[in-house]
Amino acid sequence: MAAASQLFRVALGRKFGRISIPTLTCQNCCQSLLSCTSANHTYSFDQRWQSRGYRTSSVWHTYYLTPPQVNGILKANEYSFKVPEFDGKNLSSIMGFDSNQLPANAPIEDRRSAATCLQTRGMLYGVFDGHAGCACAQALSERLFYYIAVSLLPHKTLVDMENAVENGRALHPVLQWHKHPNDYFSKEASQLYFSSLRTYWQELLDLSVPGEQPDVAEALVSAFKRLDNDISLEAQVGDPNAFLHYWVLRVAFSGATACVAHIDGNELSLANTGDGRAVLGVQEPDGSFSALTLTNDHSAQNESEVHRLRSEHPRSEAKTVVKQDRLLGLLMPFRAFGDVKFKWSIELQRRVLESGPDQLHENEHAKFIPPNYHTPPYLTAEPEITRHRLRPQDRFLVLGSDGLWETLHRQEVVRIVGEHLTGVHQQQPVSVGGFKVTLGQMQGLLQERKARISSTFEDQNSATHLIRHAVGNNEFGMVDHERLSKMLSLPEELARMYRDDITIIIVQFNPHVIGGQ
Repeated sequence: MAAASQLFRVALGRKFGRISIPTLTCQNCCQSLLSCTSANHTYSFDQRWQSRGYRTSSVWHTYYLTPPQVNGILKANEYSFKVPEFDGKNLSSIMGFDSNQLPANAPIEDRRSAATCLQTRGMLYGVFDGHAGCACAQALSERLFYYIAVSLLPHKTLVDMENAVENGRALHPVLQWHKHPNDYFSKEASQLYFSSLRTYWQELLDLSVPGEQPDVAEALVSAFKRLDNDISLEAQVGDPNAFLHYWVLRVAFSGATACVAHIDGNELSLANTGDGRAVLGVQEPDGSFSALTLTNDHSAQNESEVHRLRSEHPRSEAKTVVKQDRLLGLLMPFRAFGDVKFKWSIELQRRVLESGPDQLHENEHAKFIPPNYHTPPYLTAEPEITRHRLRPQDRFLVLGSDGLWETLHRQEVVRIVGEHLTGVHQQQPVSVGGFKVTLGQMQGLLQERKARISSTFEDQNSATHLIRHAVGNNEFGMVDHERLSKMLSLPEELARMYRDDITIIIVQFNPHVIGGQ
């Protein structure tokens, strides 16, 4: 979110609450923004919402975006990577991946990462959904894969790394990053991050046994928990550098969920903390695609998560630990990195705040103590691990932040992606969703669909194509340029009310290699 004090998202809530969204109406035809088809009409908030304290004016202007302008916005953050071929053959179980992001917050709070493990085998993909600011998600996008890669290293490689640092020699890289130019690294914190990582691998060195290969699931859990612990410790210790001191506090007091995939040959391992989601696209014998969800949301909709939370605290807190489907009535995800407001004792929070920089004292979120806060920690970053052995019919994996899954059903997601990757459009009966339509209107819908089939696959990037549908689908399940134009031209103050940040990574598998293994 744009300001950390908006943590609890009373009116804009995705992570921290969902209440009625104000209606944006056209002043000329009195229709909602998404119903009105005029490019020249102006829009305003229902005056009942003016007293809520939002930055609003009496009149909002929307602008008609041309198709090239829409494409420019949708493709601004897209990235694609194809696995190199050797002697004209792709020997990997992965053909490549597409990724993209569409902001709703300013600045965007989501982050993404993709990398090849160089000292071991496999590739890593991750989607990180931040809240109360982007700092924690940014830190995860830079650091978590290093912690995972180090956790997967055998004893001998850890020894070689430590000897290299001790003797001032250059380290062999452990990761090859695949990043969009906008996916930056914070140079100011690099030395601090390396110091913490080195301390971690030194401890792994003491615990590891020569000749033993680390277990992937154990490595993922260890990496998640250790990084969250380091984020907490760095904030408590602080730093002599004023900028770094404030940065580590921003990281710790904001939060982020993480959905990470490690793929090595036929072995797919997923580590999920929060409400990001991983869905497998499975091709059926008739050519259609079905969705196989590989992760569980850690939220109030997950009964086992609610039971876990309540079992970790006294019975006297049974009615308050989960309230109104939120942790302590405030936080939507039940697992997350950072968010020390839900982990530290009240005494520790006050001590850190008192010794912190002046900017922290101006942060209303940092000073706020959650209600019914008696037996912390209430929040954990420990991931839930899922392992899946890939089959030839498993064609692709979709990792997405909750901004995607709140917009499209998982079955619709895999249908859209499957048709885009194969180039085969499975014609579905036109659905009118309960609307009363005349025969003339139905004929218009069919003609419109026919005209758009030729341009359906204009996106080279499958993640861009999916975002186009997530934002632009109309009530009949077809991309509507008018809707896209209006959704993408909403002012910052309104965009967050209609959708969340959307971040997507789509990994395409090689069925020939998978079948051969």
